Amino acid sequence: MLLVADGGSSKTDWILQPQNNQNPQKFATGGLNPFFWTEKEMIRSLNAFKPFNAVADQVSEIHFFGAGCSSPDRRELVSNALSHRFKNAFVAVESDSLGSAIACCKDKPGIVCTLGTESNVSFYNGEENFPSKLGLGYILGEEASGTYFGKILVTDFIYERAPKEILKAFDREYRLNKETVIRNLYQKPMPNYFLASFAEFLSICYDHPYIQNLLYRGFDEFVKTHILLYPDYKNYNCHFVGSIAFHFQEILKSVTDSYEINFGGVLEKPIDELFAWIKEKEGF
Repeated sequence: MLLVADGGSSKTDWILQPQNNQNPQKFATGGLNPFFWTEKEMIRSLNAFKPFNAVADQVSEIHFFGAGCSSPDRRELVSNALSHRFKNAFVAVESDSLGSAIACCKDKPGIVCTLGTESNVSFYNGEENFPSKLGLGYILGEEASGTYFGKILVTDFIYERAPKEILKAFDREYRLNKETVIRNLYQKPMPNYFLASFAEFLSICYDHPYIQNLLYRGFDEFVKTHILLYPDYKNYNCHFVGSIAFHFQEILKSVTDSYEINFGGVLEKPIDELFAWIKEKEGF
């Protein structure tokens, strides 16, 4: 049995290829980011997911592409946790950025951008992935991510800088106040996900000029900061992955068109394309 996973910090998508060429099965679990989780916590999470009980001993090969898996030591943590749960499986762990690159580009070169809860960019040469060295995390960077937009929305609400109708709609949706913001940002874990949770508001009030301008400015900042740093960017297709890119691709494309970027397309999630590529490559 083949098991392929695309892992984020809050959620992991899995596809299992059973024996005898039966239809693939899809699962979703919590995130397995080794930057936030210890090996024991990841083992505990995997063991608690009951659908794996029936297949754990039959899985022969696992390909895991995950957030936080850019360094060998963190990849080893995830590999150890998976090997503990799937004792008979060969386990390969790579970064989520490589998984996105494979899903978008297959064996062709291209620029691959992730715009979801977090944001990043990399160049894929058809075999290897080369992440940008400019990533500064959600406090200083991650332009056009859910965290980035959530930070602006919350700040504009608390400072009452947004239009009155936006302030009313935001208050009606979240009942937020300064004390709640301070507590979640400075006293609770994973404040970036607290901020990213407000990105849903972009869809709720999408037709309002304030929201469309916010999206345009965020995408423009991402392009200028990350894509234009590649001097030959016009020679490659530029692909996008993630919920922010997927749901607001019309505005995103208008920004990329203004810089004559070759818009390669958008995937909300890379798991289906990634699974198909791995399945064919490994001969399952």
